[in-house]
Amino acid sequence: MTRTILFDSPFLLGFEHTRDLIERAAKAASESYPPYNVEQAENGGVRITLAVAGFSPDQLQVTVEGGQLVVAGRRESEGKPEADRAYLHRGIAARGFLRTFVLAEGMEVTAATLEHGLLHVDLARPEPERLVRRIPIRSLG
Repeated sequence: MTRTILFDSPFLLGFEHTRDLIERAAKAASESYPPYNVEQAENGGVRITLAVAGFSPDQLQVTVEGGQLVVAGRRESEGKPEADRAYLHRGIAARGFLRTFVLAEGMEVTAATLEHGLLHVDLARPEPERLVRRIPIRSLG
C-alpha cells in the first residue's frame, strides 16, 4: 500500500501509528464477505452485525488482537453429508472468512450473539477520563 503523503510532513511527528491505522482500515474496507452492518447503539456504543447464515457458534470465533476486532468463520465440511450433495444452484456461500475491524482506543467488546444467521457483536465506548496535567516551568537564570 502507498504511504500517505500527509503523514510524511516534518510538522506531523509521531503520527506513524495513525498512518498505520488508516492503512489497516483501508485494507479491511476492501474485504466484501460476509456482508455486515454497523449501527450506533442507544448507550453510545456500536453494534456490528454480520450475515453468517449456515455457521454454527462453534464454527465462529470473535477475538480482539492489537486494537482490531477479528471475526473468523471456519467451515469443516470434509466427511460430512453436505460434501456429498449435488447442488443445482448454490447461492449460499460455504467458504470460511476472516473479517477485521479497527477499534478506537478504549473500545471494548461486551457481547457476541448468534441469532437467525446474524452474528451481533456489541461494543461499548467508555467515557474517557478528562486528565489535565500541569507542566512545571523551570527557570534557568
